[in-house]
Formats: sequence, structure tokens, C-alpha cells
Amino acid sequence: MTGPVQFAGPDGATPFDAEDLEGLIPTWVATGDDLNAAEQANIAKAFVWLASKSGPHSLEALMTEKMMKRLHKQMFGEVWGWAGKYRHHNTNIGTNWLYIQTELSDHLANVLGQIGNGDSLPWSLDELAIRFHHRLVLIHPFPNGNGRHSRLAADLLIEQLGQASFTWGTQDLSASGVARKVYLDALRHADKTDDFGPLVAFARS
Repeated sequence: MTGPVQFAGPDGATPFDAEDLEGLIPTWVATGDDLNAAEQANIAKAFVWLASKSGPHSLEALMTEKMMKRLHKQMFGEVWGWAGKYRHHNTNIGTNWLYIQTELSDHLANVLGQIGNGDSLPWSLDELAIRFHHRLVLIHPFPNGNGRHSRLAADLLIEQLGQASFTWGTQDLSASGVARKVYLDALRHADKTDDFGPLVAFARS
């Protein structure tokens, strides 16, 4: 009996563990290219959902733990059985899995509180949304797909704040390449220095 299919992710990606791989739904997925195709098709359907009546069409509807989980499920639910469910193990990045729910709820409440300050916002709207994205990445709520989920969540947040969605280097950041390296370098720079300038600039490039 053969074990689960193994997939090599791009640079900096969280590797799948055996339990994660058991959640793969499409039986035809056998290679990394197959997986990318299946996930991209699922994400395309998520955009249709976002435009429907069921999508989050207000700041209050978006910034809830329930909606963060539902967004992930809409993006990956046809590919992974654990989509929309918090991870139950620690990974190479992310908070201890036991504290995911608490940290995510606190994070969402903090961002709403910052927005509620109106003219006293601590940062520009772009930086506020990028800091929201960055913290989501650090919490890493789900077994996989956190980067794509947190970027889309940041896009939805900045749109709710009346600004255009981010362009993220106009490249596919789920694949290895120059754009992904610049993005990861900007994330790590923010980790170390609390300087979000490079990450904001990349998100608008």
C-alpha cells in the first residue's frame, strides 16, 4: 500500500504533514502542478462567492473569526477536507495551535478597534491592511493556504476601507520566483524591524 502523495511547495511554504495530505479530496491530483490547478480552480469559485449575497459585504461581516474560516473554506474546500478548520499541530511558522482561536479573535478585534479611531488611525489605510495580513500570516491558522488566504483577506479589508485592492507584485506568489522572494524578504523585514514600508510598497507594485 502506497503512502500519501507528496508535494514540494515553493520557497518558504509550510510543508504538508501526513495528516494534512490525508485530507486531499480530488483523486486525480498526483503532482504539484495538478494541485496548483485544483486550488486555482477552487479559488476562482471563491471569487464568485465573494460577489454573491453570501459574501462579506461590510467591514463588520468580514472581520469575524467565522468569516475568516469561511473564506478559507470557500478558497480550498473542494481540494482539502480540512479547509476552514484550524490546524491541530504546530508548523514551521505560526502560533502554538492551542491558541489560534484566541489570537485570531484578538487580532480581528484589535484591527476593528484601530479602524474605529477614525482620524486617529495609527497608520495609513494601506499599512493597517498590510499589518492585518502580516499578523494573519504569523498566526497561521490553517494547515496550509495561509498566504493566499491572508492576502485575499487583506484585499477585502482595504476594499471595505474604500481603497483599491492590492496588486501583490502582479505575479503568482504561490510559485517560486523573483516576486515571491521580494514578498518573503519584505515579510521577514517586517518581522525583524516592525518596518512595513517594503511590504506595503510590494503590495502596491
